[in-house]
Amino acid sequence: MLPKFSRVLLKLSGESLMGDRHYGIDPKMLEQYANEIKQVTNVGVQVAVVIGGGNIYRGMNEHETGIERAQGDYMGMLATVINGMALQAALDKAGVSTRLQSAIKMEQVAEPYIRRRAMRHLEKGRVVIFGAGTGNPYFTTDTAGSLRAIEIKADVILKGTRVDGIYSADPEKTLLQPVTKHCHSTR
Repeated sequence: MLPKFSRVLLKLSGESLMGDRHYGIDPKMLEQYANEIKQVTNVGVQVAVVIGGGNIYRGMNEHETGIERAQGDYMGMLATVINGMALQAALDKAGVSTRLQSAIKMEQVAEPYIRRRAMRHLEKGRVVIFGAGTGNPYFTTDTAGSLRAIEIKADVILKGTRVDGIYSADPEKTLLQPVTKHCHSTR
């Protein structure tokens, strides 16, 4: 049976990497994600991943910490790169070819995000992990997931997070209605 979608973007929350922990990364969760992604790629589906950073850093209240919002958002972007590196290591261990691309330049650990290069990696069967969100403060990793899905012409966004939709701000901190509550094709 042929897969329903040929190219997907998987949006994972950083918190999902914690497993039963209160902070950080549970190696069992990394292994589970790597094995599940491998199963999907084995049937010919091209997979791109955007992962959050809430397991390492979640934006803080500027009034309480003295850290301004933009600075805090950049700190969160760095957390997403750490998670991307961890997922990349788990996928490599599972035998899945990967590329980590970052929206913030840090060539020692990740390629710079280049849309055409990302698409070429996908065409070659590599899993592409997008780190550092959009590279801009004031935008969530949900926004980055939507943007990257459109840019790489993904058939669908699959969201594996604790919240029930895509939000315009942190739903863990504010009472918001989701921008969208269902998975939709990006086409």
